[in-house]
Amino acid sequence: MKVLYYDCFCGISGDMNLGALLDLGVDEEYLRQELAKLNLDAEYALHIKKENRKGISGTRVDVLLKDAIHNHHHHHEAQTGVVDGHTHHAHRNLKDIDDIIVNSSLSDRVKRLSLDMFMKVAEAEAKVHGKPLYEVHFHEVGAVDSIVDIVGAAVCLDYLQVDKIMASSVQVGGGFVKCAHGIIPIPAPATVEILKNIPVKSGIVLFETTTPTGAAILATNVAIFTDEMDFSVEKVGYGIGHRDLEIPNVLRVYIGGALLI
Repeated sequence: MKVLYYDCFCGISGDMNLGALLDLGVDEEYLRQELAKLNLDAEYALHIKKENRKGISGTRVDVLLKDAIHNHHHHHEAQTGVVDGHTHHAHRNLKDIDDIIVNSSLSDRVKRLSLDMFMKVAEAEAKVHGKPLYEVHFHEVGAVDSIVDIVGAAVCLDYLQVDKIMASSVQVGGGFVKCAHGIIPIPAPATVEILKNIPVKSGIVLFETTTPTGAAILATNVAIFTDEMDFSVEKVGYGIGHRDLEIPNVLRVYIGGALLI
């Protein structure tokens, strides 16, 4: 039996997840080819590179929005296919995102996984903000990077073809962070909502180590949360985060063989 195990000693974010799964052996060209099916290539660039954190070498992924690259004269060309003439990335709501995924040529399994993960984040945001599901304009979900992170996660997990996905308890970090609404505590309310019934740890660093997207990837796909690793490790991958913290800002993933009891 083939197991994928997430070791979340420094939490999980969407880009750390992509980095870790690529580092584990998901084919980069395959990921790019599948993401191209979303028809959003005009809006972002995916940067993938080897990087070191505290002496640990792994793969770092950055989703760069072309808004930041294009000047305003090119703004509208970069926004083909945007709903209602909105030219701002963050104004996509759940319906827009559902449409992008459903109308793509991705496989049904990848579509279903992606929609399930988005729904997890959407439900949490709606609950936290006290708004109907389809009225929430997400800061994180609405952005192109979240679409890439979540659909990319589905593509990678589908590619790995494991029998079971497991994870450690999840480090959420601590402190406070500025957002569109002002100052919010870490873990962010949406993250807490998504991680209900999942074992968490907090306070190892004063930083948001687990994002709503990262939390949704785990909540949707992981069958068992346990700190006991009960399998033989066959492969290890490291996804490198963007911060230099006191501990390695890294997500470790294992592929292992478990004995069927």
